[in-house]
Amino acid sequence: MKEIKESIAIEGCGHSHGEERMSHHSDKMKQGLTSRLNRIEGQVRGIKGMIEKDTYCDDVLNQIAAAQSALGSVAKLLLEGHLKSCVIERVQAGEHEVVEELLVTINKLMK
Repeated sequence: MKEIKESIAIEGCGHSHGEERMSHHSDKMKQGLTSRLNRIEGQVRGIKGMIEKDTYCDDVLNQIAAAQSALGSVAKLLLEGHLKSCVIERVQAGEHEVVEELLVTINKLMK
């Protein structure tokens, strides 16, 4: 995680290709995030299997909490990189609407 966090700090995102905004994460960063998401995907499949096998509800709920926490970790890494690159770059370019966009996103993450 430390390596991913360090690579986020020097990366940017938000390059515009027409209407679509793109990020530009390093291959190392993408591999790290993809690896985390693959593990989360496996956790979710495991939860589905637990439900199909009538596993005790509390055990299933604990696995759901673990998957939610793992997704939260991915979101925190992306948010950190976004703040350190995209948001700073866009504010410096005079695009202050990025702050409102960021607040909307943070509110969604905190639900």
